[in-house]
Amino acid sequence: MLSNNTIFTVWQLTKREAARIGSDHSLLLTLLIAPLLYAFFYGSIYTYKEEEGVQLAIVDDDRTSLSRLLAQQIGYAQVTAVFMVPTIEDAKEAMYQGQCQGFLYIEKGLEQRVKTLRQAHVVVALNAARFLPSSDLLLSINQTCLTIGAGVRLQYLQKSEGMNTGASMQEVMPVNLDYRPLFNSRSSYGAFLLPGLLALILQQTLLIGLSASVSAERKKNRVGTWMATARYSLSAALWGKGLFYILLYAVYAYFFMTVNYTLLELPMRGNGWHLTGAFALFILTLIPMAQWIGSLFKDPLLNVQFMAFSTYPFFLITGYTFPLQNIPQPLQWLSALLPTTPFINMYQSIVQAGGTLFQNGYHFIHLLLLLILYTAAALYRLERISRI
Repeated sequence: MLSNNTIFTVWQLTKREAARIGSDHSLLLTLLIAPLLYAFFYGSIYTYKEEEGVQLAIVDDDRTSLSRLLAQQIGYAQVTAVFMVPTIEDAKEAMYQGQCQGFLYIEKGLEQRVKTLRQAHVVVALNAARFLPSSDLLLSINQTCLTIGAGVRLQYLQKSEGMNTGASMQEVMPVNLDYRPLFNSRSSYGAFLLPGLLALILQQTLLIGLSASVSAERKKNRVGTWMATARYSLSAALWGKGLFYILLYAVYAYFFMTVNYTLLELPMRGNGWHLTGAFALFILTLIPMAQWIGSLFKDPLLNVQFMAFSTYPFFLITGYTFPLQNIPQPLQWLSALLPTTPFINMYQSIVQAGGTLFQNGYHFIHLLLLLILYTAAALYRLERISRI
């Protein structure tokens, strides 16, 4: 049990940190404005979450009822917005000029080949420099072509072979694919990316703010005052300064998971208490990590620059955007030292897949070990800088 003196000391340090932040405009901007600004700014980019109305040029050299049906059905898809051009050269020019993301060429004789069950071709050219619209267009065109092709073959079997509907359907589709994407039902990029971005915003603004605060203590020669307020207890100094950030970022986490998730229409499938446990351990781990990083710098500006430039590399090597097992082994070892790596796995499992903490025991223990590691590292560095 904590003594009354220890509780009083920690509270005095927390009030001291709050006063310091209130008088430091850079910390105030980083800790009180940046998290909300970034969360709503990045969230607004993915308000619609998936591509809509991607321009596609169509060249129809067949000019038959089947080719018109094909063009019409592709145009009905939510992802596409089609327009007709007379020649392939015009379609290429439109794509090069950025007027469309690709073009579809329907060859002459398409209907005749399809009705006689001979292989017919349509050519799709896409601007793959932007992979999201190109992949969405290709998926939509493939689905439409397969559906129309199956419909034509079904009619042929019913009229020419005299098959009933059941037999002809079995002939046309001997294997019926039941495709149901789990957890991200619309397979949208925004629904996949936003939960991870919100977690990254919490992490980086906390690390930048708290580490810069420790660097400022060193630059302004206030480490002695910090330790004197802590009554020369390294643990009190560590958690007394960190308590303000624990309380602040607990509020941010709750705000993000309620207000931001509601406004951005992101699904929350897990149990709130399990998510609270994951966030609590994550924030607790970031507190000593930030103070350890901050103790390595005497200049807050240099510290902020280092942390700002580390944001994107940290996100890339956590395994969220690219499979962790497919990145180089040294980067996997570095990734294992980042609290983001186990937390993102727990967070994604709970929020998007409806998992529990018990199902993520490995990641929970991983994060707990990092808490112990960074606490020991931070206490060691505080002891060193307090003697300077």
